[in-house]
Amino acid sequence: MNAQIRPIPRRPGPLKRLIRPLVKPDVFDFWATRFHRTWTWERPLARLVAREVASADAVTLLFKPNRHWGGHRAGQHVNLGVDIDGVRVTRSYSLTAPPRADGLLPVTVKAIEGGRVSRHLCQGARIGDIVELGQAFGGMTLPASSPGAFLLLAAGSGITPLMALVRELAGQGMPSDVTLMYWVRRREEACFLDELRALAAEHPRFRLRLLLTRDTASFADEAEGRIDDALLATHAGDLSAQQVMACGPGGFVEAARGLLAAKVASFQAEAFTAPPVTVVDEGEVDIRLQRSGRTLRVPRGESLLVALEQHGLKPPSGCRMGICNTCACGKSAGSTRHLPSGELIHEPTQALKLCIHSAATDLELDL
Repeated sequence: MNAQIRPIPRRPGPLKRLIRPLVKPDVFDFWATRFHRTWTWERPLARLVAREVASADAVTLLFKPNRHWGGHRAGQHVNLGVDIDGVRVTRSYSLTAPPRADGLLPVTVKAIEGGRVSRHLCQGARIGDIVELGQAFGGMTLPASSPGAFLLLAAGSGITPLMALVRELAGQGMPSDVTLMYWVRRREEACFLDELRALAAEHPRFRLRLLLTRDTASFADEAEGRIDDALLATHAGDLSAQQVMACGPGGFVEAARGLLAAKVASFQAEAFTAPPVTVVDEGEVDIRLQRSGRTLRVPRGESLLVALEQHGLKPPSGCRMGICNTCACGKSAGSTRHLPSGELIHEPTQALKLCIHSAATDLELDL
């Protein structure tokens, strides 16, 4: 994945710089939100203003951010903090459109079995609800110029950042040849399908292929089967000049990488779950938290974030898949395992992401 692109923070005005030493932001926020629910000193918040059905199991939520939102580029993600049963829980979601003229932020959420936040957003969120908003992050964005052709590969919820890229290219008049191959289990689970078909009819340079893994193809732009050389040869065209962007579960992304990375002009990918890796670490180790002075006993092979949460700690977290850096912290001693790859890391001093590292030996963390 290429380097993350973050917005330039808004500089405070002269009056705010003058009174900053006299104001405690949390106190200001407490009183200001009594007058207007999204007024804060510097904390980005957003209000839910509309919701639309996106598929049989997904909704698109439209949020109006306050003035502290720093903006985004098509393809980027945002952390949403929501209150569920009195507890603030944060998850990462893709923005499904480039910056809009009305300033609203669209997020499409698929209800996941056992997904606490996704179920709340799909079924429990109400117009007027306030969410905490992180600044945009992620580097799978369009280049400044668009030479060559794009091959976009989406599986399931992986369509969300790629839909933002398709909309941006459509807004530019589709200046490049673009093929979108979109895998879903069943047709009714496909998001944005009517819009995508309308864009394909309007723009000759845009080709849509809906790939069904548990349904029967019934339309000219549909086919059946999982990603493999045969499907790519049939639907992706000449690969040598293609710029590939892929998003989906970890196993799908790694399959796409293995099939295409050596054959195409460029390959970028983001996975919303880690690819399966067999980790044989057994037993338990001690983690010493330097700031609090606590020592915890945790199992090897388990995400440090999950292990800490099981001890009642609540370290900051967001995407829980190693992208947003919200859970990054320092390590001053010990060895860890990088869970997505299985790699053991023995460097004693390093920054790590709690969500995608486990303890291989006793550790000391800057927590």
